[in-house]
Amino acid sequence: MKAGSFSESSATCVTGLDEAHWGYQKRHDDAAGNVLVHTRVARQAVLSLSQPLKGPPGKERYAAVKRVLDVILSLMILIIGSPIILLTAIAVRLESKGPVLYAQTRVGKHGKPFTIYKFRSMVCDAEERQKELLHLNEQDGPVFKITHDPRITRVGRLIRKLSIDELPQLFNVLRGDMSLVGPRPPLIREVSQYTPYQMQRLSVTPGLTCYWQISGRSRLSFDEWVQLDLKYIEEAGFVTDFKILILTVPAVLFGRGAC
Repeated sequence: MKAGSFSESSATCVTGLDEAHWGYQKRHDDAAGNVLVHTRVARQAVLSLSQPLKGPPGKERYAAVKRVLDVILSLMILIIGSPIILLTAIAVRLESKGPVLYAQTRVGKHGKPFTIYKFRSMVCDAEERQKELLHLNEQDGPVFKITHDPRITRVGRLIRKLSIDELPQLFNVLRGDMSLVGPRPPLIREVSQYTPYQMQRLSVTPGLTCYWQISGRSRLSFDEWVQLDLKYIEEAGFVTDFKILILTVPAVLFGRGAC
């Protein structure tokens, strides 16, 4: 099946309600045997495909081993990077008022919402001020990015360039919300604007790094970003993951495409 091609005809609906976890959910089986899941997350409709792409051979064994490696490597990074984590927390707290960590709802595998954690790199009222800056958006599609975002603090600019602000997401990896390698988890408002083709990004567990991070990040268009994510989903495997992790190191150290 081609990526993004599906039909909703002759669908069988099963509805359920679990507001504490999923919210309203509908499942449809299309003619090709793909499961289409309609999920109401924070009152916004999200459409995700649970089996849109073929993925790696032996994917069940791959997923199990990848999960073990995620936990081991995340613990190692947290232990080795603990001095950097501590210094960053102190710097964020001293520079501006507000919490050290920033919690935000993101959309994970199959449209499941979860709370992501980052070091706060912006002023506390950044979300409210975004409406005033929409006309300056430099990214196409549903994503909002500005190269010189006035909401970013001095410490925030440094930790974003080096991706240090993402380190708390290692706890998301330990919880199973994320993986070390996978498409970046989007915001709910971004997903609400996705096309069915773009929804395929949600067919795997999101990650800290992927092809997008090592290919230019903010210098890429949103369409190129999605293409790289779907490329990863098709090519996912131990060799691909290892290559991405290795190439992420110089991309982070030199701040390539950071915004």
